Amino acid sequence: MDPVFRVLCLGADAPDLVASSYGPFVVQGCGSLDEVAVRLREEAHDALLLYSDAPAALAQWPALAQAVLDTAVIVVLGAPAPAEAVELLQFGVQDVLADAGDAPRALRLAIERRRLQAAAGRGYSTDLPTGLPNHAQLLEHMTHLLALREREPAPMALIVLRVDGLAAVAQTLGQEAADVLRRKAAVRLRAALRASDVVASIGHDAFAVLLAWIDSPADGERVMDKLAAILSQPYSVAGRAQRLLPHAGLASYPEHGKNAEALMRRALGAALQFTPMGRDVMLPADRGPAAAANDEEA
Repeated sequence: MDPVFRVLCLGADAPDLVASSYGPFVVQGCGSLDEVAVRLREEAHDALLLYSDAPAALAQWPALAQAVLDTAVIVVLGAPAPAEAVELLQFGVQDVLADAGDAPRALRLAIERRRLQAAAGRGYSTDLPTGLPNHAQLLEHMTHLLALREREPAPMALIVLRVDGLAAVAQTLGQEAADVLRRKAAVRLRAALRASDVVASIGHDAFAVLLAWIDSPADGERVMDKLAAILSQPYSVAGRAQRLLPHAGLASYPEHGKNAEALMRRALGAALQFTPMGRDVMLPADRGPAAAANDEEA
């Protein structure tokens, strides 16, 4: 049985799309880019088809960064200039069409290509013990988002959280127990953040959190303090209460840099210089059998 592809469509009805042999497609129409952004947040779609005569408006659309991450985006411009088409491709759009009649084929191929790329990329882009994006994948995501920020400036922040205590767990309970502890820390970070925020593993003892949408740089400091406090709460591993000692660092865009590498260096450097409170009571990690807060077995 052929899969059914869910398509969000802006700017035109698509009867040919519904009847195409490249489907079956289920098409949901939208009347504005704002409505598209809302629908994308509410439910998953395989593709987004945008009919437009204003490519500059699409390039400056704030939700485009999330749209190209979540769906295969195809744009029909009618008579696109080469520079306009290339710019949209740089922002992550899969294809730019001059003829709406090519939309069914372009959509199906874009969906399949995106699935193949995702399958191929999971091996190199994921930290296997935690299931989080790894360092390279985070930098790639940041580079893409920062390119959009050049057109639509807005504050964002990168938080790095280095943790002490994993090595002690690995020595006393084994590497598998240390990996369980890392997974539990990852679960806590994800649970404490919005869906639009990105959590990544950037090393055996460090996490990074990208706050893609913040109102002011002060929000980054507030979230950093909250995450450090959450990570420092006890965990249950192998029936024992374990603790991690987080060292936190923050880099704000654009104050501390305008490219991914500069922001990462700044946040890492700040985390290395960070002196956490309560060092004498936080370590050693192994405290013997005890209950741990907010810590279901992973």
